[in-house]
Amino acid sequence: MKNQKGFTLIELMIVVAIIAILAAIAIPQYNDYTARAQLSEAFTLASGLKTPIAEAYAQDNAGTSCAKPTGAVSTGKYVASLTATGGDAGCVVAATMKTTGVNEKVNGKKVELTFVPATGAWTCSTDAPAEVKPKACA
Repeated sequence: MKNQKGFTLIELMIVVAIIAILAAIAIPQYNDYTARAQLSEAFTLASGLKTPIAEAYAQDNAGTSCAKPTGAVSTGKYVASLTATGGDAGCVVAATMKTTGVNEKVNGKKVELTFVPATGAWTCSTDAPAEVKPKACA
């Protein structure tokens, strides 16, 4: 009888099963990772307005405190719009995610940074699922 070389069918099936198990674990984790990365763009763009808005309130620029600075970025690769609304009582900077070309977990979701002039504090909120929220926006 000839001495055969190579793998048996059962060995190959075990390897395929192991690869399938690893893929079943890795793909959902990667999906969360991409959603978190896309949502972090919204948080970063909104955070870019924190300093100019806080300075405007500190200088007591009535009526312009919550205005987006000239030349400020309004959109991003995954962000559809960036707005700043409010008045003397406070300001809300909202970044809204695009509805196409983004992960379904962050599709159309918002990241809102709220400034309270009385305390000088910023708070963050989002309607995105907990597993993809930025750590600074808990």
